[in-house]
Amino acid sequence: MKTSLHNPTFPMTNLFLLLMSAPCVAAFVPPPSAMSSHVSSTILFAGGFGTAKSKSAPKKKANKKSKSSILSDIQVDEAPKQSTPKLDRFGLPIPTEDDIFPPLTSDDGARVPVSDGDEFNKEDVAEALQHHIGVNLDIFDENGQSIHEEKSNRWKLKLLHQDPPVLSVENFFSEADVEQYKSMIESNEGNNGGGNGDAVQLSSPTFSSSLSLSRRTSTTWFCKYESMSCLLAKAQALLNVDLKQMEEPQLVRYRTGEEFSWHYDEIPSAQLSNGGQRLATLLVYLNDLEDDRGGGTVFRDLKSPVNESNKRKEKGSSKGNDNQLTVRPKSGTALVFFPAFKDGKPDPRTLHKGEVALDAKMIAQLWIHEKEYQASVPENNLQVDAASGVREELERLGVNLM
Repeated sequence: MKTSLHNPTFPMTNLFLLLMSAPCVAAFVPPPSAMSSHVSSTILFAGGFGTAKSKSAPKKKANKKSKSSILSDIQVDEAPKQSTPKLDRFGLPIPTEDDIFPPLTSDDGARVPVSDGDEFNKEDVAEALQHHIGVNLDIFDENGQSIHEEKSNRWKLKLLHQDPPVLSVENFFSEADVEQYKSMIESNEGNNGGGNGDAVQLSSPTFSSSLSLSRRTSTTWFCKYESMSCLLAKAQALLNVDLKQMEEPQLVRYRTGEEFSWHYDEIPSAQLSNGGQRLATLLVYLNDLEDDRGGGTVFRDLKSPVNESNKRKEKGSSKGNDNQLTVRPKSGTALVFFPAFKDGKPDPRTLHKGEVALDAKMIAQLWIHEKEYQASVPENNLQVDAASGVREELERLGVNLM
């Protein structure tokens, strides 16, 4: 019977033996359908190596390769792994922190720290505030000390960052002021608006934004203007603004483990009809927190005064993020910065957070708007109701606003 490769009855084992007994090297290339797009080498089946012109060499017993050794000759280039974005319930990519709080670019303006946070130069402060609603520098002397008549509790103004401007005011609240507002938190605990208290307790809300990723786990009390005349009067003396521009004064408490992650204080454009943009943030710490107990106010893109960074290095307490401007809670000290320029344009350089507090932290806070602001809580809350109390407080301080 004549042997034929085209004979369907021809055994495949005979075909393999026939190929192995051939005197030349045979290259077998798998068909395209059997090859991976990442195979980078050719598989060779041969009885020996060389070309037809080479001298014949003594025959050596061929070593048969096992299947595993043949497969090991196949070099496969693995495709790079691509990270799959997390999707929400609608199959849309979940925004990341960089999407919501993008890194700053040169178009966002310069960031200029101060060289020495302990020194005070009135001209430097005036220059830093030229594009913002500013601070009433007339009530401070050349050393940054206030000149109001309450001599026992002089304020101390410090410039913590040049551009954008960030300032602190030591002794802004007296011990009596601090105790008054701490007691208001205790007396209005659980008051959700049903009683006749001075404040309404809410889970700390922010102006809503569809892209907000901020975590806020503190508790906020929205207070009646007339119950916060001390804060309003001192804010008016410091910033020289009208009472009508003031948002509802608030008291905030952070329990152990609570925080307010990265956020801007600006108001979304869709909600500017009530008072316009926030031009200034004023918050006053009502208790101290040690350096290792968290709770600081941190500005992501701003640097600490050079001398402060050096002091931490000398103490051996320097950490990876120590160069970020961080304001430590100190009872009675006020922090002032500006979420927007005086023309209402938001300033993204003021992105900040309230660190996780390892001990309880309490603050009083107030925002200043471009125009007249109408309060929504508590019910019938009007700035005019605080006018007489504010006047009395300004007279006690000895501050005469023009």
